Amino acid sequence: MNTKMLAAITVFAALAIALNLSPIKIPAPYAPYLIYQIWEIPIVTAFLLLGAPVGILIAVVNTVALFAFFPGALPTGPMYNLAAVLSMLLGIGLTKIVLKKRFGAHETVVAGLYTASGIIFRTIFMDIVNYSLLRFPPPIGYGFDEPAILASLPLVTIFNLTLALYTIPIGYSVARILESILKKSNLNLNQ
Repeated sequence: MNTKMLAAITVFAALAIALNLSPIKIPAPYAPYLIYQIWEIPIVTAFLLLGAPVGILIAVVNTVALFAFFPGALPTGPMYNLAAVLSMLLGIGLTKIVLKKRFGAHETVVAGLYTASGIIFRTIFMDIVNYSLLRFPPPIGYGFDEPAILASLPLVTIFNLTLALYTIPIGYSVARILESILKKSNLNLNQ
């Protein structure tokens, strides 16, 4: 790994952590324990601009920061966040692979497909995670009984869907802008 790439990773990780610790936190009106934030945008941007290993590394570094500074109501909450981010990145990454092999698509179509696949992977995976783990007592879950879990799943689904709905298109747009700037300045981060 070269110095330019290391610097880029450091910048994206620091940005994700700074946004995570910023006061930009909006409780979901339908479930105030779910918090809308923008810290996942730099992770998606880095994933699309610098590749999957870099995006995943930044997500893990951010999770460590979450454990240290903002674990949330549940001590293992950062692991839930990591699972959500990684499942969303998996959806985007698989779509990226398919698009490279099969089609050349218009930017709007690409952004839409990344968003749709990220939403699908994130919401399904997190519904499975929440259904499986919320029944356990803290620190793993909240000790919910079956009816409480089933009542919370639609709220979690809406949250994950809407969070990915703004995170992925913004991250995609920022990645395209940065890619254009890097090309114009003949700066290659892989050298």
